[in-house]
Amino acid sequence: MATIQDLSEYCGVSVSTVSKALNGYTDISDKTRELVIKAANEVGYFPNANARALKLKKTYNIGVLFTTFTNLGFRNEYFAYILSVFKDEMALNGYDITFIEHHIGRRKMTYLEHCQYRHFDGVCIVCANYENEEVINLVNSDFPVVTIDYAFPKAYSIISDNYSGMKQLTKYIIRQGHTNIALIHGVNTQVTKDRIKGFLDAMRENGIGVLKEYIVEGLYHNPVMSEELTTKLLRFSNKPTCIIAPDDNSAMGVINAIRKQGLQLSDISVAGYDGLDNHLLVGIKITSVMQERETIGREAAKKLILLIEKPNGQPLDTVYLKQTLIKGNTVKKLH
Repeated sequence: MATIQDLSEYCGVSVSTVSKALNGYTDISDKTRELVIKAANEVGYFPNANARALKLKKTYNIGVLFTTFTNLGFRNEYFAYILSVFKDEMALNGYDITFIEHHIGRRKMTYLEHCQYRHFDGVCIVCANYENEEVINLVNSDFPVVTIDYAFPKAYSIISDNYSGMKQLTKYIIRQGHTNIALIHGVNTQVTKDRIKGFLDAMRENGIGVLKEYIVEGLYHNPVMSEELTTKLLRFSNKPTCIIAPDDNSAMGVINAIRKQGLQLSDISVAGYDGLDNHLLVGIKITSVMQERETIGREAAKKLILLIEKPNGQPLDTVYLKQTLIKGNTVKKLH
């Protein structure tokens, strides 16, 4: 592997000049910087990570906490997409990411201990149980932290506005003439609480009562469970005219249940959530709510880099990102 001395000789400049070019110093010309970077790519030079960390007091490594309430892991399209964008943005700025775990080899440790062991420059909590004591301790530590979909006083928080998104979706369904609206929601998280509140507030503001049995708990990204719950909802004598699924994937289960009952989407309307492209439903575009996944991932990376590189005076804000209603063809207008 080429050394910095090899790169210096290859370019015909001093080791100091090479170091300045690679570390973004401004007291050298753009021409020299471009020469050094081009040469580094040609000879295959990579800086010694340990030496760089000692000199700059940074590891250029970010800890990412990603734990889901189900065994979906990276098959959860919403969070996987956010994480992919976050990783790409970090890589463009010279940072690697490492997942925060409970073990280093056979040694068990807390999330905070793992971060301290790895000497992370910062932490992004993409998905976790935010009421877990270990997560709270991590957020309240000395690490710069960005959280997604949950607000903490000691972290920069980026939240997709699930309350307003669900309220917007429910109001649209009501404008289509529906009053018997059922909601299948996911597991008990802050996101779920916000969506249920948005749904109930929209119904209340329109003077519509909600039957207790019309609000049922399912699982996110689980079409099979949504199909089972829909089958039960359709057994009511006063069956709902529209069913909101936990997400777009689960909406497929709702549609399957409707069809198995000998009904069509013209009989029972369906709405989803997340605004994902689904190519399995030919001729069907699910009425849904699109979340700004790319913006969330990119902003999380940019804000965390700012907290790391310019820590003084960076406000620990909570930012709410609007969601966009998608008017598909699965919510029919009632006469």
